[in-house]
Amino acid sequence: MNKIISLSIVSLALLTSCKSKPLNENKTSEKPKSELTDNQLMDKVQSDALKYFWDFAEPHSLLGRERYHEDNIYPDNDKDVITTGGSGFGLMTILVGVDRKFIPRREAVKRLTHIADFLEKADRFHGAWPHWINGETGKVVPFGKKDNGGDLVETAFLTQGIICVREYFKNGNAEEKALAAKMDKLWKGIEWNWYTRGGEKVLYWHWSPSYGWEMNFPLQGYNECLITYVLAAASPDYSIDSETYNKGWSRNGTYTTDRTKYGLPLYVKHNYAEEFGGPLFWSQYSYLGLDPRGLSDKYVKSYWDLNRNHVLINYNYCVENPLNYKGYSEKYWGLTASYSRNKDGSVGYSAHQPMKEDLGVITPTAALSSMPYTPKQSMAVLRFLYDEKPNFIGQAGPYDATSINFNDWTTPRYLAIDQGTIAPMIENYRTGLLWDLFMNAPDIREGLKKIGFKSTEHKIQ
Repeated sequence: MNKIISLSIVSLALLTSCKSKPLNENKTSEKPKSELTDNQLMDKVQSDALKYFWDFAEPHSLLGRERYHEDNIYPDNDKDVITTGGSGFGLMTILVGVDRKFIPRREAVKRLTHIADFLEKADRFHGAWPHWINGETGKVVPFGKKDNGGDLVETAFLTQGIICVREYFKNGNAEEKALAAKMDKLWKGIEWNWYTRGGEKVLYWHWSPSYGWEMNFPLQGYNECLITYVLAAASPDYSIDSETYNKGWSRNGTYTTDRTKYGLPLYVKHNYAEEFGGPLFWSQYSYLGLDPRGLSDKYVKSYWDLNRNHVLINYNYCVENPLNYKGYSEKYWGLTASYSRNKDGSVGYSAHQPMKEDLGVITPTAALSSMPYTPKQSMAVLRFLYDEKPNFIGQAGPYDATSINFNDWTTPRYLAIDQGTIAPMIENYRTGLLWDLFMNAPDIREGLKKIGFKSTEHKIQ
C-alpha cells in the first residue's frame, strides 16, 4: 500500500497502565451528556482523547503507543512499539491538557522531560527518528523490510510537538526552562538537508543504514507532508534552500489546479485524489502547528481556503452519499485513513476517501479534527456521537472507526495518529494555542519567510 495514504498503518501495542496518575473520569461535568453545552462537550472529548497519551502511554518511554485495544486482541511482538509521528501529536495533546488544567502542569513537565531524555538516546539516523521505536530499548522497529532507518515525515510530525513544547515552557521556572532546552537540542540535531540525497532539490522520506535510498520516495506535493519542508527550511544548522521547496514540494508550481468539486476550488492536485482531495488527514497533520489562517505562498493564495474546501468537499460528498450507505448525514460524516471493516466483518485498515475508498465506514477523527474549518458541521458529529451513539465511545473518546451502515459496527480500538489530532485541532479552533506557539517560534518564522510564505494572522511578510 502506498505510504502516502497509509501513515496510520502501525504495529500494535499491549495494554498496560501508565506510570502517572490516571485522568479523573467526567472531570469537566457531571451532567448527562444530552445536557452538555458545546464547550463542555469539547472539554469532554479533549480530555477523553488525552487519556490515550496519558493513561495508556507506553510505560517505559511514556510516548504514544501505535495502537490501544480495549478488546486486548493483539498480534505478537508489538507490546513495546511506539509511534514517532503520533507521539508528536501526543505532545501537543498534553499541552492542551496542561492549558485546560486536565492534568497538573508540574506532572506534565516531569513526563515531558522523561520523554525528551528517551528521544535523545533513541535510535536516530542523521538526526531523524524511525517511524517505529521499541519503547523499552529505544531501538528502531522496522516499518517494513527496507524501512529500518530515518523517517523524515514522521520526524516532522514529532518535531511540531517538540517545538510547541519548547515554546510553551521556555519562559517558565528552572525545571521548565531545562525541559525547553532539551527540546531545542532535539530539534536542532535533525539533519534535514541530508535527506536531499546528496543535494537534489527535493526531500526524501527515508534513509536506511542497510538499504540507503532504495525506498526512493521523494516528497512532492500535495499530500500531508508540507510541514516537512517548513521545518527543513527553518532548521538553524541543517536547512534546505528555497529552490528545494519550489522544485521539490511544489513541482515548480505544476501541482496547482483549476479543478472544482461541489463548486469549491481544490487549488492543488492532491496526489492520487485529484477529484475530491483525498482523505481528511491531509488537511490536519501538517496543520496542528502550521496555522493556515491568512497563510499563503506564490502557489496557494489561501491555505485556509484550501483546507476548508477539502473538508467541505468531504462533507458534501457524505451528505450526497452516492453509494447509498445507511447513516451518512449532516451529523455523521468524515472519511480518512483509519481502521476499517473487511467484507467478512473483521477489522482491517483503509485510507477512506470519497468514491475511491468509501467503504461505509466513518472515522470520527475526520470531522472532529476538522473543527477549525467547519465548526458547525464538526460539532454536529461530536454531539451525535456522545448523545446518540454511546456504543461508539470508549475510554479514550470515540473509537477509531464506526459504521451505522453495518448495524452500528465499531472496533474498540484506537490509533495514535488519529486520536492525537483531536484535542490539538479542537484547541486551535477554541484558542489557537498550538498555532500561536508554533507560528511565533523565531526559527519557524524565519523558515517560512525563506521559502516564500506570508501570514497575515502572524504578521509574517
